[in-house]
Amino acid sequence: MARPRFRYSPWDGTQTGFDLDEFDLLDELSDDLLYHGDVNSALRELMQRGLRGPDGERLGGLRDLLERLREERQQLLDQYDLGGVYDEIAEELRQVVDDERAELQRQLEAAESSGDDRRAELARDSSANRNLELDMLPPDLAGQVSGLQQYEFTSAEAAQRFEELVERLREQLAQQTFEQMTGAMSQMTPEDMARMKDMLADLNAMLEQRAAGEEPDFDAFMERHGDFFPENPQTLDELLEVMAQRMAAAQAMLNSMTPAQRDQLRQLSEQLLEDVDLNWQVQQLGSNLREMFPDAPWDERYDFQGQEGVGMPQLQGLGEMLGQLDQLEADLRGAVDPGALLELDLDRVRDLLGNESAEQLRRLAEASRRLADAGFVERRDGRLELTARGLRRLGQNALAELFRKLDRDRMGSHELERSGFGHERSFESKPYEWGDPFQLDLTRTIRNAVVRGETAPIRLQPDDFEIEQTEQVVRSSTVLMLDLSLSMPMRGNFLPAKKVAMALHTLISMQYPRDYLGLVAFSETARILSVDELPEASWDFVYGTNMQHGFQLARQLLSGQSGTKQILMITDGEPTAHINRWGEPEFHYPPIRETVDATMLEVGRCTRAGITINTFMLDPDPSLQRFVEQMTEFNRGRAFFTTPDTLGDYVLVDFIEQRRELLRGRR
Repeated sequence: MARPRFRYSPWDGTQTGFDLDEFDLLDELSDDLLYHGDVNSALRELMQRGLRGPDGERLGGLRDLLERLREERQQLLDQYDLGGVYDEIAEELRQVVDDERAELQRQLEAAESSGDDRRAELARDSSANRNLELDMLPPDLAGQVSGLQQYEFTSAEAAQRFEELVERLREQLAQQTFEQMTGAMSQMTPEDMARMKDMLADLNAMLEQRAAGEEPDFDAFMERHGDFFPENPQTLDELLEVMAQRMAAAQAMLNSMTPAQRDQLRQLSEQLLEDVDLNWQVQQLGSNLREMFPDAPWDERYDFQGQEGVGMPQLQGLGEMLGQLDQLEADLRGAVDPGALLELDLDRVRDLLGNESAEQLRRLAEASRRLADAGFVERRDGRLELTARGLRRLGQNALAELFRKLDRDRMGSHELERSGFGHERSFESKPYEWGDPFQLDLTRTIRNAVVRGETAPIRLQPDDFEIEQTEQVVRSSTVLMLDLSLSMPMRGNFLPAKKVAMALHTLISMQYPRDYLGLVAFSETARILSVDELPEASWDFVYGTNMQHGFQLARQLLSGQSGTKQILMITDGEPTAHINRWGEPEFHYPPIRETVDATMLEVGRCTRAGITINTFMLDPDPSLQRFVEQMTEFNRGRAFFTTPDTLGDYVLVDFIEQRRELLRGRR
């Protein structure tokens, strides 16, 4: 068992208490690594579900972040109502008209009270005509603005109020138009508008150059117009992508309006933004970006259901925020491994979702780097693969988990003398007795003589002699036959069986390095696995449980080995496939007599070769049970009817107990 690990650092006020080192990360990945057989798939699953720290605290995964994104988006949609985008303008226009009507009424009353009939008559005619003109104003905002621009105001206050409104609308429309393409400007001045037009013209010219096969001078463009782009794009493609995202977000807000609202905005823009060349440059850029980025959310629309009206100044900002939420969601869904998360803008995540989410994403992004730095994984041909160190650690994890599940009275229940006669040193000694092999421990023998009082030259006596004790050693050669047929994952048996295979390999390599462990996987056919291939081994999408071929390969592996030979077979099905006379796999369900006979023929060959077959049956059905009982009676092996939860218990205890029996049998 690994010793506890602790990490200390000065408190700086930012620590959250969650600290997962590379060992904990690999522990978290163990089940997914064994199940999927692929580091990349296991890391993707870890990214999705998150991590749990050594003290039980949890670091959420991408599923949690995506849910937080959806909640943030829905909160905005439930708060605002685009139907009120023109309410403020309409109210101000009503106030302008009311002020004008009030002035007309005041002048009419003054004329009628003057006693001058001609003046009163002219005032009545003028008031009637002007009120009629106001009554005839179109109901839509664009029509009202156009009509009032042609109207001759009587009220100086109303006229001034209208001019201020028109100027503010012009600025807001210009701001809304230009914020689609740059985030660097807060208030548009005439000089800014002129520079913006030049920037758009230069940008469209660069796109024309690229279309013609020429290389645009991007550096010169940024030197002249770089202050428009706070994102500081490094290439023309990066700049265009930023602009496409902004314009697509603005289009999504337009799509979310009613047709009447969109028409109002178009008419207002045509009336108040009279720069034809500027409008053409904007439209040209939008058309180019649509062709270059067809997957951008140009057709996105939002279902606003709130009560709070959105004014025109807030329209672009709200659209940009929703667009950034959508883009972040797409980026998170498109991340194929933790390394891809390192490319995300954590500052943007922090702005949209807060510090906690940004920190969560950073920790997830560092997972693969920390595993690589620890030497557990390495990149080969663009993919992450387990290293030898990672493979050993994975086996240790599986072994530790299975040993934790063993009943305490199952281990160490048989007394075993530690000393014996063999060739493994135990680094202990004992006084020589008649009959002991004369394997003298010179250091202790001479020390005994010195303690007795001898001086140089030292003379030894029989009572001074001490001999080295050695441990008796036995060698066991084992082949683990692992069922990889489709029924194993379908019944939930695959992962426990694979854990046992990893645990056995680790147990043998750590505690019994002279033992041999071979691996054979079988489904419709069988194949030999190396230890390096075991973590990546997965079930086969074929039908068939070919024990015959598996026994044949296992027997071949053991033929070149010494010591006690055994096969440990883990399966959940009866033999349903065999290799026929033409050397081809043949599948039958229910199993036919020919398959059973071919399997028993290989069992006989194993038996004659001195190989014991021990079978661990997971969720056995009666047919499998009858076959295994027949095979066990013939081979004199053992059969265990077990479950996925207790499989490791049986296999490990049996393996260790068997070695103890072999040791006792040597004495």
